[in-house]
Parts: sequence; structure tokens; C-alpha cells
Amino acid sequence: MSTELEEDEQRRRQRKIEEALEVKSLRRIISAYLNYPEAAEEDIKRYERSFKKIPPVHKALLSHYPIKYKKLRRCISVNSFFIFSMLQAFEPPIDMSQDVDICEDTIVENTTEQSHSGERSTFSHQSTSSSERTCCSNHGEAQAGSNIMHKSVVGLMSKQEIPKEDLHDSVSESCDLVLGKEKEAYKHDGNDASDANGNVSSTSGDWLDPSMQLNVPLVDVDKVRCIIRNIVRDWAAEGQKERDQCYKPILEELDSLFPNRDGKSPPACLVPGAGLGRLALEISCLGFISQGNEFSYYMMICSSFILNHSQSIGQWTIYPWIHSNCNSRSDSDQLRPVSIPDILPASAGITEGFSMCGGDFVEVYSESCQIGMWDAVVTCFFIDTAHNIIEYIEIISRILKDGGVWINLGPLLYHFADMYGQEDVSLFASSLKACTLTHSLKGDVN
Repeated sequence: MSTELEEDEQRRRQRKIEEALEVKSLRRIISAYLNYPEAAEEDIKRYERSFKKIPPVHKALLSHYPIKYKKLRRCISVNSFFIFSMLQAFEPPIDMSQDVDICEDTIVENTTEQSHSGERSTFSHQSTSSSERTCCSNHGEAQAGSNIMHKSVVGLMSKQEIPKEDLHDSVSESCDLVLGKEKEAYKHDGNDASDANGNVSSTSGDWLDPSMQLNVPLVDVDKVRCIIRNIVRDWAAEGQKERDQCYKPILEELDSLFPNRDGKSPPACLVPGAGLGRLALEISCLGFISQGNEFSYYMMICSSFILNHSQSIGQWTIYPWIHSNCNSRSDSDQLRPVSIPDILPASAGITEGFSMCGGDFVEVYSESCQIGMWDAVVTCFFIDTAHNIIEYIEIISRILKDGGVWINLGPLLYHFADMYGQEDVSLFASSLKACTLTHSLKGDVN
């Protein structure tokens, strides 16, 4: 009897620790978004200090720079308005007021015990977001936020609410992140975030109170800048060429492999590493029950806002290039505005059942209820995020129906292949040298 009580207490303690980690992780991500304007202002101040140090004769050649700094501040204000509008619409899937003052030694001890017992710990088997590969690493977030991501469903775009029973069992306990209404005005550090017309964004609740925020490293804010750039690829007209190169071949392959897509029983397609959700939405518009899977909560918060809250084409303006001084031929290139979205998701012609599932691909889709659930799995710039590529392939094989199709596009730049000082979980990754566009998998991988 005492043993059962001890086990119950241990489980209760573990749940409390995991919940505290989830709250702290989500606070860190939200704090990174909220710290964007302050960090961007520090960059401009650094530029100004450098400008003051150069000789007067050089200043004369760059006399337009003070005006440029003013323009940069205006661009940052517009980006901040978009960010704060996005956060005010976000409804956290967990109680953000929970106490997170849990002893770090307790957390470390607990995760160490799990590791020794052979169980999968909170920090294990994390994948780098495929959508962030070009501009930032996701390692810090991976260690911080696995549990939150495992429990989130976002982007249910049908005007009619999708019954919970239609969602897969592996996310049946998830929190619905179809977001709510505009709230009261929100001020960050005493400074109103305003758009190009001077409109002030607003708060979405106590969880945005400064007392709830954390001091985060600049690398976290860099991920926010990365998101702003990635929005262009998925949701701006300027990203159409790149989408045509990456998404179009996949869509054409799906169209040819599944010519009969009737409305009564459409095929189901899973998109791991879905990023900001455009590919998953395009697949849904083809007539598939499409589900995107994304690990990064930075991505999930943004994709949810665009998918669920866009009311018109070009509703939002962002300045994605202002944080890089490289590869711009002129200031006008660097300060060029981008309007988003280029389509209105709600009227794009999606198939009922479209969803976005947050979580680590291995953890979410290893569940027994996922076996044989999918007619197609699409991986675009994703499979090289694996710690163990064979594990990815085995899971894809298991979750496909008999005769199901795996479509892959992207490089083999294995993210963990050259990491040293850790367990060699990438042992097999570097030995695989080729990938093809289409793989038909039947049964288990031998």
C-alpha cells in the first residue's frame, strides 16, 4: 500500500514539475516576442555609437544615416504592432499564473532518474524546426518547450467548429488555440506599440503583465526576427517563387497520386515540420484532410494568428529585412515593406478537418492510435532534423496506411550529425546519402 502511495506521490510530483516547466518555457517564448522592440532599439543605438566614432569626413559621406535610423525605428514600431496584435489574440493552452518557483535541483534530479530508468525525459528526442533552418537554431527552445508543444492544436480553419472526436486521439487532450477577441490596450515597458497609422495594440490578459515576463537571452529574440523573415516565404507575394520551387512539386505529386478526392472521404495527409502552415493549407485546398505538425511554439503562435485572424489580403505590414545589413544593394531594399497575407486563409477553399498539431514528431506520432492513420506523409526540408533518421522512417512507415505514400523534398544537412560531446544519437544519419521525391511504403521497415 505504501509503495502505491509513493508511486502516486512521485507521479504527482512529476506532473507538477512538468507543468512548471511548460509555464516557464511558454513565458520565455512570449517574453522573447515582447522583448523584440527593446532589443531592436539597442541595435540602433549600437549603430549610432559606431557612427559617432568614425571621422567627420566619413560622416559627411554617410550624412543620410541619422535619417535612416529614424526610419528603422519606425519600421520596428510597425513590426512591434504586428507582434503585439498576434500576442493579444493568443490564448495560452495552460494556466500562465501557475507557480514556477520549483527547485532546479528537483528538476535535474527527476530528469536524471528518468534517464537512468530508460524512460524518455522531458528534454529528449527534440527536433530542430525545419522552417528555421536558414536563419536560426532551435536547440534552446527544444530543451525548454517539448511538453507544451506536445499538447497544442492550432489552426482549425473551418467556419464550423470541428468536433473533437474528429481529431486524432494523440492530441485529444490538447487545448484548442482557435483564438479569441481583441482585448484592452497593452503597453510594453511604458511604450505603446503602434502601426503605420499610429494605432495602439492591446493586451490579452494577465499573462502579458510585465511581472509574468522573463529576462531572455538575445538568441531568443533572434528567433523572433527569424519568424518575421520566414513569414515572407509562406505568406507574402514575395515568397511565391520560393514556394513554387519547394511546395509546387509536392502539390503536383499529391495531385497525380490521389486523382480521386471526393468530399465524403478525402485522403488524409500529415505534414511534419509544417512551420508557418502554408504548405499544410495548400494541401488542404487540394482536397485532403491536412494536418501540419510543428515543434516550435514561435512558429505555432504566428501561424495560428495568420490562419485564424486574417480578415483581408495584405492586412498586415512587416519590415522583414531591417535586422540585417548584408546583401542589400540600397537602403530602400533593406527598408522595403511586405504586406501579408497574400491570400485569405479562411476563404482559400480548405477541406474540413484542417489542423495544426504542436509537438515533437517522434513523441506525438509514436502513439499506437496513429498506426495506419495517414494516406500520405509530406516532409519538406524536415527529415534531416532527426537525431536518428531511421526512427523517423520507421514512424512514417507505421503511420501510413497500406499503400500510403511518403513524399519528401529537401537536403540532407543533418542538424545533429557533427555534434560532439553528446550521445551519438546521430550515428546513422551521416551514412544516408540520397533522398528521392516519392517513397511508397507498405508495412514496417525491415
